[in-house]
Amino acid sequence: MPRQAATREPTALSLPATMRALRQSSLNGPQDLSLITDAPVPSPRRGEVLIRVTAAGVNFADLSKAHGTFFHGPQPPYLAGFEAVGEVVALGEGATGPQPGTLVFGVGDGAFAEYVVLPTATPVPPGWSAEQALGLAVNWPTALAALKLGRVAAGETVLVQAAAGATGQAAVRLAKHHGATVIAVASPAKHDTVRALGADEVLDSLDHLAGEVDVVLESAGGATFAAGLAAAKRVTGRVVVYGLAGGEAAVTNWELVYQHQVQLIGLNLGVLIQSAPQLFGEVMGELFALIGAGVVVPANPTVYDLAHGAKALAELEARATVGKLALRP
Repeated sequence: MPRQAATREPTALSLPATMRALRQSSLNGPQDLSLITDAPVPSPRRGEVLIRVTAAGVNFADLSKAHGTFFHGPQPPYLAGFEAVGEVVALGEGATGPQPGTLVFGVGDGAFAEYVVLPTATPVPPGWSAEQALGLAVNWPTALAALKLGRVAAGETVLVQAAAGATGQAAVRLAKHHGATVIAVASPAKHDTVRALGADEVLDSLDHLAGEVDVVLESAGGATFAAGLAAAKRVTGRVVVYGLAGGEAAVTNWELVYQHQVQLIGLNLGVLIQSAPQLFGEVMGELFALIGAGVVVPANPTVYDLAHGAKALAELEARATVGKLALRP
């Protein structure tokens, strides 16, 4: 259910009653994402914070939701987006986090808008702009958690699918930091970008890899999924599945016994946060330590105006983009 407009001001700041936002009106894809100007400004509930959005992150999960393939995804019409950076402008009752005026990042439904409520907000690292901080809530934690669950060790070989995307780029950098040899997969036009991140080898496909990789970071899905399984070393190889950009793919118990004898690990960041909060806390603690050490550094995303959100999602779906994409309200 959509949140109702605020009936009182949780802080002394004056808030408008309505705002600009992107509304998804069908499950037919991002072409049915449109700008509206009369969305109610949400009000934070107990423990939550309301932010004025400076930048919103575009992710493959937004595409899954627009196509109705996201597990327990929203039903249209709904306000799209879930990753945001912005200034705290109001606190719900009992909220003890960052105070009004603090630049924070977090995840909350309806982030493709001028205002969004975040259940949890984390201050942006000093010296980082709002747009540079996009990815700290989704892409960097996902990549770090995938490597952690994959138990990557120095000297091992890590295969990163979709290496030119935001999470793929983070994974390449982090795997190199862990002392791994990195094999990255990206389309030819994106090879130079991925090499610049430190990848030891960049491929168009996995055709010639067979049982050579210690850890496969799998987000491609579709027809590529089986090739990722085949690339992992028999018995000791780990395949961490955290995305399905190319569509759903299946593996059977017969295949795991007779064809792909690998350790298969599923990762969903939202489930990790809910079901293993201590592990997620370790991931975020390590992430901020890496920021302090200069290993995780700001990047400049490709920025679109909020009104061009459908275009940004369409280009992401067409694999025509590199790195992080942002919407600016």
